[in-house]
Amino acid sequence: MEEIILDTENFKLTQTEFIVRLLVTVGMGGLIGLEREHTAMNEPTKSFAGIRTFIFLSLLGFMGGLTYFLLSEWVFLAIIISVTILTGISYWVTASKGEIGATTEFSALITFVLGTLTVLGFIELSLMITVVVVVILSSKLKLRNIVGRITAEEFYDIVRFVVIALLIFPFLPNETFGPYDVLNPREIGWVIILTSGLGFVGYLLMKFMETQKGILISGIVGGMVSSTAVTWVFSKKSKENESHSNSCAIAILAASSISIARVLIWVFIFNKSLFNQLYPAFIMIFAAAIGVTLFLYFKRTDKVSIDSEVKKGKPLDLKGAFVFGIIFVAITLIVSYSNDVFGASGIFLSSAIAGLSDIDAITISVSKLAGGSIDLDLASKSVLIATISNTLVKMGIGVWAGSPSLRKLLYIGYGAVFVAALIVFLLL
Repeated sequence: MEEIILDTENFKLTQTEFIVRLLVTVGMGGLIGLEREHTAMNEPTKSFAGIRTFIFLSLLGFMGGLTYFLLSEWVFLAIIISVTILTGISYWVTASKGEIGATTEFSALITFVLGTLTVLGFIELSLMITVVVVVILSSKLKLRNIVGRITAEEFYDIVRFVVIALLIFPFLPNETFGPYDVLNPREIGWVIILTSGLGFVGYLLMKFMETQKGILISGIVGGMVSSTAVTWVFSKKSKENESHSNSCAIAILAASSISIARVLIWVFIFNKSLFNQLYPAFIMIFAAAIGVTLFLYFKRTDKVSIDSEVKKGKPLDLKGAFVFGIIFVAITLIVSYSNDVFGASGIFLSSAIAGLSDIDAITISVSKLAGGSIDLDLASKSVLIATISNTLVKMGIGVWAGSPSLRKLLYIGYGAVFVAALIVFLLL
């Protein structure tokens, strides 16, 4: 039997656990200290802590956690106060020299806490926090560049989004009402926040990835905002210069692949049971879409930069988000009515029609109703029909607005998607 080196009423520690946690503690302190010492090499003011100091801090937190159980909680409290005072003195010294940043000092306190968490057995949590800390510390220049490029309008939109998400949304009533008892203010607010947030993230990605523009990235990021807009923009671009049709097809198919992935994300958020039933099918469809996209990407011959940008629109389109919320409510009521009056055929027809304009609203609506007023199997087929309907619209736009060469490539790409969708539908 393994030797137990610490056995109290509230805590037990074996020899192997002690060694593993000690090594993890040293590794975390060393990693954070390595980043701080590497950064300090290029700084005019020397930091008070390097690799060795951060290792000692993590070990001090480790031993402090042991003293809590071996000696007294007051000893642990005294250690915390001592570390805080020493860190404060360090900040006072560096601040008196004109260096008012406190990043290293806060990193030191976090490292101490990480050592304590590790000895208590929260190894996975400690490692995750360590990764986050190192990433943030090493992103100083990139973060400054991003902050410097944020406009006043974008900043105020961030504030508006936070106000809606944290000050308004939590107070919405969480109860159903209305026809078929399917409307819930909290759920509607959640839908608005998620969709507007996704659009905001897409807007920021499109803005800050402009220096890394590539045809594949343009399609993927554009698909987060609007795969239909990507299809329209690049279809017209292919007609302007047919030699770029291959690259335009890559962007369009990449955006369509992301729209398929978005369907799966919405289902996962709003109905885990429906997700468990749908994800094998949609992974197959997504694999077909992204597979053709990557095939065209690596086989392309027109490796030129295409100056074609999808319109970013407003940073945070609250008006559009509320309109989406209204559409979501309307589709939810229509689907509930169709199911009640016409059964499966009514839901299929509603899904096909709704998918012609927007895939998100019908996906979320069906996901919310699945397992309740709508059977899971019926909901799965409805989401698939809406996805196929939406894909047909994008294919139609590409064929109508694109060059002859683009049409041939889209027939191949979307053909693979439709074959995969047909197989999935038959299996469902």
